[in-house]
Amino acid sequence: MHQFSVRVYYEDTDAGGIVYYANYLKFMERARTEWLRELGFEQDSLMEQSVAFVVKRVEMHNYAPARFNQLLSIESEVVELKGASLTFQQIIKNSQGNQLVSAEIQVACVDPEKMRARKLPRTLVGELTRVI
Repeated sequence: MHQFSVRVYYEDTDAGGIVYYANYLKFMERARTEWLRELGFEQDSLMEQSVAFVVKRVEMHNYAPARFNQLLSIESEVVELKGASLTFQQIIKNSQGNQLVSAEIQVACVDPEKMRARKLPRTLVGELTRVI
């Protein structure tokens, strides 16, 4: 499981100081990107190899709100690895460890020029298999 922290800024909130729901998806995107980076895979380098990721499906559940200036932790793990897609389980918690949001996000691997599915690179599959 990978962990990533993010601070809630004013720009992430609505007029009441509560995180706007779509911003949770942005936080989760950052967590997935940083996990790939820690595994040695930069998204711009992957793009140069005609490898890109697109979100295919999201199922998100909101349990409690995050608020301005809170430090959040995003836990990410791959729960399904297929030839051309990954499914992540991601959980956002506050600093007290309370679960605020959970999501299952399926990410497809595509050729960015053709926008067609393509197999995940073997090096990435090998590294993911090692850590999941």
